[in-house]
Amino acid sequence: MKSITLLLSIFFNIFMISAQTIQKVEPPNWWVGMNNPKLQLMVYGQNIAHKNIDIPDKNIVIDSISKADNPNYIFLNLDLSNIKKAQKFDIHFKGSPKNLIYTYELKQRSNNSENRIGFNSSDVIYLITPDRFANGNPKNDIHLEMKEKTIDRKHDYARHGGDIDGIINHLDYIHNMGFTAIWPTPMLTNDMHESSYHGYAMTDFYQVDPRFGTLNEYMDLSKKAKEKGIKLIIDQVANHCGSEHWWMKDLPFDDWINYQKEIESKSLTITNHRRTSNQDMYASQYDKDLMSKGWFVSAMPDLNQQNPFMAKYIIQNSIWWIETLDLGGIRQDTYPYSDKTFMSNWAGAIMYEYPKFSIVGEEWSYNPLLVGYWQKGSNNKDGYESNLRSTMDFPMQKAIVEGLNEEESWDTGLVKMYEGLANDFAYTKPNDILAFLDNHDKDRVFTEFNKDIILTKMALSYLLMLPRIPQIYYGTEILLENSKKPGDHGLIRSEFPGGWKGDKVNGFTGKGLTKDQNEIQYFLQKILNYRKSSEAIHNGKTIHFSPIDGIYVLFRTIKDEVVVLIINKNKSAINLDLNRFKEIGIDGKKLKNIVSEEELIWEKQINLNFKGAVLLTTKVK
Repeated sequence: MKSITLLLSIFFNIFMISAQTIQKVEPPNWWVGMNNPKLQLMVYGQNIAHKNIDIPDKNIVIDSISKADNPNYIFLNLDLSNIKKAQKFDIHFKGSPKNLIYTYELKQRSNNSENRIGFNSSDVIYLITPDRFANGNPKNDIHLEMKEKTIDRKHDYARHGGDIDGIINHLDYIHNMGFTAIWPTPMLTNDMHESSYHGYAMTDFYQVDPRFGTLNEYMDLSKKAKEKGIKLIIDQVANHCGSEHWWMKDLPFDDWINYQKEIESKSLTITNHRRTSNQDMYASQYDKDLMSKGWFVSAMPDLNQQNPFMAKYIIQNSIWWIETLDLGGIRQDTYPYSDKTFMSNWAGAIMYEYPKFSIVGEEWSYNPLLVGYWQKGSNNKDGYESNLRSTMDFPMQKAIVEGLNEEESWDTGLVKMYEGLANDFAYTKPNDILAFLDNHDKDRVFTEFNKDIILTKMALSYLLMLPRIPQIYYGTEILLENSKKPGDHGLIRSEFPGGWKGDKVNGFTGKGLTKDQNEIQYFLQKILNYRKSSEAIHNGKTIHFSPIDGIYVLFRTIKDEVVVLIINKNKSAINLDLNRFKEIGIDGKKLKNIVSEEELIWEKQINLNFKGAVLLTTKVK
């Protein structure tokens, strides 16, 4: 019996020795020449904290070694100041049951990486839900090792098979339409049991979801987009992860996740969604804590950014993706839900490395004061500095929908848009605010306007003329809508027709589109391609005149270029007296209709024969 016990002990020890490995090192690589030479490595492996650690290369300085509450983690803090060129170096982990060596790589940064220019008011962003855009590679649709193993194109909340190759295959279409940036919703691994298609419950922050493709394909998307003058924006989530994230099975600290002790009992504290507590000078600490620490939903554990190791982890993850994908911007999800001091440090750390970069934060509030609070340079009473260049203009989205849908009166209709734009005094730099009509969370704009193509054209014209960074949701150009189920996220994220083999309608080629779909696609294409080279729209002065008799007129001017937008809600013909606009200085000048290319002379009056939008420019050649 003793011999059997001895043999079992020997076999167990051999197994333990052979099984001990370093399972993860994150970030998986880094770069030399960063403005901040400090690097924190999270190392994960069985009882790794019991090892003695050494780096033979003396140019790599170990500032400190921090142990977690869990012995399966250590955090290795390095100083790379002495490293001037790309190289690999070994990290030695010494101690029983065996010594381990891990080789880490420092890469060379891409040329002029520090001076990369983010998105700005010269861009128009095309927002894509990748799973619903186009299936470029059906072979990656199903991965049996993942928890959601099926494709069901008839189910709004199932995976449909769209992927990175699907976007790559249609970059020509995106470019020809006139878009200059793409924002795909998250494409990192989302190994959840259901609704994994949307990507916002990430289960690995350093891995591309194999159902979307590979890291190399993601990098290829960035490269090919850049060749066409299209910037790539990544959608990130600093607030939460998915409940199936790999670390949830073996958390490093007792406070890695907010309300971590509640996980086992499954009595989870959910956020109160009171975003105003970030600005409210009277807010209780109870409400503030519940807002920033409560879980977004029960399937999304709330990350504790007050833990300094978590904070560093998130910051480095963002920088890693900027360098890896050669990014042109970040869209940060659920911005006000995270610890706001951390978010300031996060944005500040990124802008320290990339001073001309762009980050837009999602603040889903309809009060411009709340949106403006988060923009860099805002004169906040509490002294808060966000370091964030751009926020999302939910107030303007609401103003446009209401302004065009409502009947005209003193305080309804077009005046909502007029006053919405007048609120720009609340923003330190309106040009850097991201405006939109719809997105992956809100009803399709064609649905918002009860499938009225004229109102949709008006809204698009106004959006693209504003002193803003405009974002257009994929399919808006062919009137995708969700009127059968308003508010249904799965239907809002419908498939783009033509993205799947066998589709009878193809929005990319025009096959099978209706007259209205062809019309608005052409309309939008003309405006977008004009906008690409319009200094007046990119950086010009904005002048608008209060709506009268159902007509709202807005001008963008710079030097010799003047662009005019006339929004007319009258159903019968009306003459617009031009004497009111003398201060613009275009009397007697020839103007061209941007869409129809018809020319006219700006004098005395214009006869408006139809309800709709008219876009004119002094650039007639």
